[in-house]
Amino acid sequence: MARKLRLDYEGAIYHVMNRGSHRQNIFRTAADRELFLETLSEACAKTDWRIHAWCLMSTHFHLVIETPGANLVAGMKWLAGTYTSRFNRRHKVFGHLFGGRYKALFVDDSESGYLKTACDYVHLNPARAKLLSAEEKLSAFRWSSFPEYLKSPSNRRSWLRVGRLFGEHGIPEDSVAGRREFERRMELRRAVEDGREFRPLVRGWCLGSKAFRRELLAQMSGKAGPEHYGEEIRESAEEKANRLIEAELKKVRWEESELGRHPKGDVKKVRMAKRLRRETTMTLQWIAQRLQMGTKTHLVHLLYWQQREK
Repeated sequence: MARKLRLDYEGAIYHVMNRGSHRQNIFRTAADRELFLETLSEACAKTDWRIHAWCLMSTHFHLVIETPGANLVAGMKWLAGTYTSRFNRRHKVFGHLFGGRYKALFVDDSESGYLKTACDYVHLNPARAKLLSAEEKLSAFRWSSFPEYLKSPSNRRSWLRVGRLFGEHGIPEDSVAGRREFERRMELRRAVEDGREFRPLVRGWCLGSKAFRRELLAQMSGKAGPEHYGEEIRESAEEKANRLIEAELKKVRWEESELGRHPKGDVKKVRMAKRLRRETTMTLQWIAQRLQMGTKTHLVHLLYWQQREK
């Protein structure tokens, strides 16, 4: 199976999720969950990770991780491998515990709101999975960072960083009053949550502004090969194709708006299409539509006759 592209950079924030192989339980007991948190604590000490949220379900886990040292890949390899070894020894079993590589979604921290969305999604996960009754508070689920947020700093796990999320919730201070306000806001959020805001977290590869996505795609360009797959690679290829078109338009001194005014078989358009075929993975249909050259079939004929005339 193809491996997804991994992009590490200093200060990156990710929503990370991984499931058990064949959706098996990766946490059979409370002791397993404690073992994972101990292992995560060690991982943070090794990598300087900053954890903003976590949630341990039976078959999978969620983490919101900030990586000051651009080391998500190395850290996750150690975390998953070490926990698997410890779990297997504990239960006297063998083999893989996790179902392939983890999913890591980029979270934009340059603008307020995106980190909050990611952390709220993680903290609301037990309610969404109906592990809590309507009468139970979110804090009743022990195995997430939400009840940790409600503790005083001296009683909280040292590697959990609460300041940024409090700030995005508009809570100025990690005080008794601030923590109560945080709980109140999350219970209100739980009552009205319908899942629409969280769709990019479930289906996408990036949670952030258009500018943030463009920056990521620029870093990915050239790193994506045929072994990669997914929305992020398709989007990266499209970003590269659009940059090539922009460069070609400058060469011929055309504005973007002029593409539709020139004939479908204009030699300059054919030259652009040929370069896109040579240097990108975009389809004939995409190129024909983007350069306003008619149908895919018409573009095939144009490229064929241009080649014959050489």
